[in-house]
Amino acid sequence: MKIGRFEDIKAWQESRDLTKQIYSITKSYPFNKDYALMDQVRRASTSIMANIAEGFDSNTDAQFISFLSYSQRSASELQSHLYVALDQEYLNQEQFNNLYQKAAEVKGLIGGFIKYLRSSSKRPRTKDEGLKTKDFGLRTSDEGLRTPD
Repeated sequence: MKIGRFEDIKAWQESRDLTKQIYSITKSYPFNKDYALMDQVRRASTSIMANIAEGFDSNTDAQFISFLSYSQRSASELQSHLYVALDQEYLNQEQFNNLYQKAAEVKGLIGGFIKYLRSSSKRPRTKDEGLKTKDFGLRTSDEGLRTPD
């Protein structure tokens, strides 16, 4: 099977869900009063999604891997910011654990995708070729965009 859109990448789908959770929790008091941290957390989260999408349109797997690596780093940055939010009592321990674990899951999916790309052909690919899917974080869909439950 092939995919032709970044929206079919499971890591992107899960990072979208993470971003929705981040935006939801940062709207709440007292988190919403710390504008600098709120902005940093949101930026790190959206950067995960954006780098997966931007990398998808790369001409080579090596370029795509670079963008996926940026995405992983943004997930690590987010995890670090979550500690600040916990320490400032903007998050309780359960919220922290859930968000931290979700970010770790996204990093794992991205890591699996990187591993797959490194083991695949090194030749440039065209957008028309798409990517072949395996069980490494890609999901194909006939019904269109997947939305989180």
